[in-house]
Amino acid sequence: MGMEKPTPLPINDPNMLRIIRQIAEDTSNIYLLPHAKKRMSQRKISLSQIYSCLRKGIIYESAHIDLKGDWKCTLTQLNAGDEIHVSAVIKCCDESGKWIAVITVF
Repeated sequence: MGMEKPTPLPINDPNMLRIIRQIAEDTSNIYLLPHAKKRMSQRKISLSQIYSCLRKGIIYESAHIDLKGDWKCTLTQLNAGDEIHVSAVIKCCDESGKWIAVITVF
């Protein structure tokens, strides 16, 4: 009889925020998907605003598992008079550890 795939433990919002802030300390751990880059251009959101939101923002949409099985949330921060939202997932796919994929910004 084969072993069943383990069920991941749920991550609450404070833990999600702590993990994202820790990963975002190094900008090489942040990957912008093409959709996010397109929205950045359309909405005049800078890369530094995204980094700041990931490092200092608060949870806007609670942590949850997406269809691909990754932990996802949306953060928000008031930055230079603009309310920035960053939708991101935590990825754990290689030997270097965890990284953040930015899905979209608004």
